[in-house]
Amino acid sequence: MLNILLKPLPLAIISVAVLVSGCNQTTRPSDKAEAGELSSHRSDINKAPVSPMVKALPTGASQLAYMPVSLSRKKASINGVSYTPPAVDNNQYDKMDTNGVISVSQQPRSTFSIDVDTGAWSQIRKTLNRGYLPPTDLVRTEEMINYFAYDYPQPKSNGVPFSVYTEVGMTPWNPNTRLVHIGIQAKATPAEKRPATNLVFLMDVSGSMSTEDKLPLLKTAFKLLLNQLTEKDSVAIVVYAGASGVVLEPTAGNKKAAILEALNELSAGGSTHGSAGIELAYKLAEQAKIEGGINRIMLATDGDFNVGTVDHDALMDLIKKKRQSGITLTTLGFGSGNYNDYLMEQLADQGNGNYAYIDTISEAQKVLVDELSATLETIAKDVKIQIEWNPDVVSEYRLIGYENRVLKDEDFNNDKVDAGDIGAGHTVTALYEITLVGSKKQQIEPYHYQQNQHKKIPSDGRFIGHNNASELAFLKLRYKEPQGKQSKLISRVIKKDRRDTNSNNFNFSAAVAGFAELLRGGKYSQSWNYDSLMKLAQQSKGDDPYGYRGEFVRLVNLSKSLDNK
Repeated sequence: MLNILLKPLPLAIISVAVLVSGCNQTTRPSDKAEAGELSSHRSDINKAPVSPMVKALPTGASQLAYMPVSLSRKKASINGVSYTPPAVDNNQYDKMDTNGVISVSQQPRSTFSIDVDTGAWSQIRKTLNRGYLPPTDLVRTEEMINYFAYDYPQPKSNGVPFSVYTEVGMTPWNPNTRLVHIGIQAKATPAEKRPATNLVFLMDVSGSMSTEDKLPLLKTAFKLLLNQLTEKDSVAIVVYAGASGVVLEPTAGNKKAAILEALNELSAGGSTHGSAGIELAYKLAEQAKIEGGINRIMLATDGDFNVGTVDHDALMDLIKKKRQSGITLTTLGFGSGNYNDYLMEQLADQGNGNYAYIDTISEAQKVLVDELSATLETIAKDVKIQIEWNPDVVSEYRLIGYENRVLKDEDFNNDKVDAGDIGAGHTVTALYEITLVGSKKQQIEPYHYQQNQHKKIPSDGRFIGHNNASELAFLKLRYKEPQGKQSKLISRVIKKDRRDTNSNNFNFSAAVAGFAELLRGGKYSQSWNYDSLMKLAQQSKGDDPYGYRGEFVRLVNLSKSLDNK
């Protein structure tokens, strides 16, 4: 048994679901505690060899699979010889086209769901550090922007769980457009005030998890998380592979030795039977549910679900149903080579949770220690934003990123339409690139019968001739409280900024968005280049206590060398 120093912190009930291997799997015998409802559901689920120490899920559990998606890769060259970078050819990403430019006269409203996932940036960083550019479909701009924290005003004590911040300025890559920056700051929860947590850790211990950047890194990362737990918290571990089983019954967070013993005995082997593990994890979480507390499953896997019927929709339906009980789902991705990024993101979205990719122990520290409250505690759910552009001032707009979060306009007022969730202390950022009425560089040719309906705007950007000429847009935001059924509305006007210089928030987020555009091929980046990007990012790093922004600058510089266009 390892003797590890563990610092007690807030209590949380942690039900850790660990996915157990069907072969060569050694696990700790679970305590003889609560026979209860769950005990009758732990007979063998199939003929796969399972350690007698593991209690398995019943037969008939729905099977998990995934939808095939894009396998795009960028080619590179060495001394003029073209080659395709290795190790990403079996990774799977959602195929997405970049949002296009929209005419305000044809579609004045833009509606989307917020997003706090960060998995894309961690994978991009890993790919660059290995010496090649990331696949285009991995570059999700909003996840890159939202990986970094921003200095927005804290919420006022008026019952609203977050503040809304806006800023407008010149677009760094296009002098003929403007950027509209929207920032949301969620109310933070100090560690000592974090609610009691029922955490079920669901761990993939299949054969594909055997490499150092998968199960060994996962086990080390979980030890960091344990240091944050106290006696009011509960941890359970479920594992899955050829079959699924409970390795650790719900155990108080301060019983570190028992938890570590179960964790240290895990090893990888067998094929992946993910859906059975997910069902078992939810059963365990429901058994240990804390009313008024945090109830969350943390699924840790490389996403390589390869056993069972190919039924992606059935899995999503299962998770949608389970989220109604107040149990949320976080997905933590590990490894590469056969990694299903698309599935990991979708599972978290359907489970009212968040998605992170753990490529280093430093990233585990960020997600599971420094930002633990944001990872675990939801302070607002189903958060939607709708922007109505003023046609007297704005002729065109383009939402930067959020391609798979775009909603229909009628979805905004429909509380049955699911949307994103915000964790305690999170910042969420969105950018629009807009063209002002009267600009000579509009990307959409004006309609013949609408060309003369607006008065021209001087080259200095001042608005004239309209009573509402200072208003760019009207912003509306809907959200529900964590246990709420009916949404609440926040609204405000976005006005033309008169400031001489823009903030570090604005400039750094613009640099990240510009980097994403270059990685995606540069359709909208005009003549902007890596040198201009690095200069802007370097100047706007601001307070960077953990070095994440400095690391961004370094990776932009590396990308410049790797990009052979």
